[in-house]
Amino acid sequence: MSSDQSSVNAQTVEQTKQQIRSLVGEIAQLSKSDVNAEEYYAAFMQRIVSALAAVGGAVWLVGEARRPELAYQINLSESLLLPGSADAKRHLRLLNYIVQTREPQLVPPMSGGEGEEAGGNPTAYLLVLAPLVGDGVVEGVIEVFQRPDSQPATQRGYLRFLIQMCELAGEWLKSRKLRHFSNRHSLWAQADQFARMVHESLDVRETAYTIVNEGRRLIGCDRVSVAIKRGRTCKVEAVSGQDTIESRSNVVNALGHVATRVVATGESLWYEGASEDLPPQVEEALEAYVDESYSKNVIVLPLRKPGHPDDAPGGGSNAAMLGEAHFEREILGALIVEQIETDLPREILEPRVDLVYEHSTRALANALDHHSVFLMPLWRAIGRSTLLVKGRNLPKTLTVGGLILAVLLSLFLVRRDFQLKADGTLQPVTRQDVFIDSNGTVVELFVKGDQLVKKGEPLVRLENHELEQEWSQVLGQIRETMERLDSLQQAKKNSRGLTDAQLAQISGEYVQLTERAKHLQEQKELVELKRRNLIVRSPIDGQVMLPWDAEQSLMHRPVLTGQRVMTIADPSQDWELELAMPERRMGHVTRAVDQFGSDLDVSYISAGDPRSPKFGKVKEIYGATQVRGEEGPTVKITVDIDPRDLFQPSPGTTVTAKLKCGRCSLGYAWFHEAIEWVQKHILF
Repeated sequence: MSSDQSSVNAQTVEQTKQQIRSLVGEIAQLSKSDVNAEEYYAAFMQRIVSALAAVGGAVWLVGEARRPELAYQINLSESLLLPGSADAKRHLRLLNYIVQTREPQLVPPMSGGEGEEAGGNPTAYLLVLAPLVGDGVVEGVIEVFQRPDSQPATQRGYLRFLIQMCELAGEWLKSRKLRHFSNRHSLWAQADQFARMVHESLDVRETAYTIVNEGRRLIGCDRVSVAIKRGRTCKVEAVSGQDTIESRSNVVNALGHVATRVVATGESLWYEGASEDLPPQVEEALEAYVDESYSKNVIVLPLRKPGHPDDAPGGGSNAAMLGEAHFEREILGALIVEQIETDLPREILEPRVDLVYEHSTRALANALDHHSVFLMPLWRAIGRSTLLVKGRNLPKTLTVGGLILAVLLSLFLVRRDFQLKADGTLQPVTRQDVFIDSNGTVVELFVKGDQLVKKGEPLVRLENHELEQEWSQVLGQIRETMERLDSLQQAKKNSRGLTDAQLAQISGEYVQLTERAKHLQEQKELVELKRRNLIVRSPIDGQVMLPWDAEQSLMHRPVLTGQRVMTIADPSQDWELELAMPERRMGHVTRAVDQFGSDLDVSYISAGDPRSPKFGKVKEIYGATQVRGEEGPTVKITVDIDPRDLFQPSPGTTVTAKLKCGRCSLGYAWFHEAIEWVQKHILF
């Protein structure tokens, strides 16, 4: 039976060791993590108490006065929690002794030295104490309350275990300090970069965009904005993360209203969800903006023109940032900081905002002062121009300046032909349009485009049902009249037995019918002429000029008298150019005609043969102005050309011509239209 009991005890001991090893592993893993102090000390103390099967324990950290302060406790006696009690003072002196000597100790229950200055253990538990050392400095004391009935060797084991755990906690403190120093170094590096960038430019807009974008990175918030005060209102100048600002946006307008209301009060605004204590006008504008932007925290700081720090109550940037009412300086605008998804505590947010505020207000004040200098763009240009005449830049400047001067002089001194450009078409001189003489519908087209025809050759046949009906009616009336005349003629021959009155009536009717027959014959000839005109014939020998879609536009379509359907041109005769000169250039043409005569020289190229220019002379300048599509008002000018210059000419070929109107300076030849525009729209 004793062997069974021994095996059970051994198994229990092994399980206990495994549990302790597991707890030690958890403490080691916890010491490598990046948890905050409260979570670490709670988890650390709970595992030590579990591993040692202790009654309780406490973590004491050295405060600013180098006095131990309670950070976490498990089952700490109430007498030790009362600051003014004798037990608490005695226990505190014991902790101070451990901090000063840096020696771990086992303190029996109800023990200690005599005298008021002596420390001791006023509890009924064995105190296991070990200093918490981080990077060579005592940061606190770890205390474990253990039952006093254990063996001395076991008690020494408690102390060794606690010392080892304090070493793990010391490593956590060391890594925590390193992280803190690293974060602080990174923050100062970002602050240094922000300070250099925000003071880099004196342009107001560039400075504002640098403040919002770099300030957002430094603060760690979701959005930073800058509003500039103009008059009594504030206009949002820049928003972080946005290249441009839509001034008509509801969010931007609402943010401008908030900045205007806060700047009017002269005090800073820290909104963290509650707006009951705010002035009514600020509360109204802020609630409208929060509804639009969904911001959780909004900070609005009036940007005051900086002065000497000693002028502010409190003597520093905090007084300026808090916007105290008695710190009266000119307000330049507002810095707006927002948290939408982030949730940084105010103790972290405030110093970062303070840093951004200080640099921002000075940089913005410098930029606004620089921008307000009279004729600043001119002074800036003059200042930049001085760089061109210094050092190595002088030869380059002289060279470039000489080239520019040479170009300008050439524009005034060099003379060239003054030519006016106009578009036109190539046309045969002998050509005639074909018009419709009678209304009708096209039923047959006898010719095709570019076909050669003779004079009188049919071109188009029309059909007019009303004209055919009129023809039938005239024929019927003529037949009826002739039959009546024949009957009257027979009545005259057989006049026996007729009275004189009847003979007179027959004679009168005969005269009337004769006149009617004559009138009907003339009407027949007129209708017959109209019928003949239903076949449109070529007026001259030549070539048919038809649109490419003539069959679609003419066949089975009604046409009216006087409508032009095609043109017949004789390409074997002389050719000419028809130019459409814009009316705005006719003043130059008129002056050239008065000076050199009407036969001005013309050079042209055709769309079909643009290889080399051909030449001609002005034949006639028409006085009337016509509107031609996109070209607007134009004047028709015809030009005589040499047919031998043409290669397989085609009527209607597009040409581009230049009309020579004397000589002028190179600058006027190139820029005369710009000069005329200035004279017309600015100087007039």
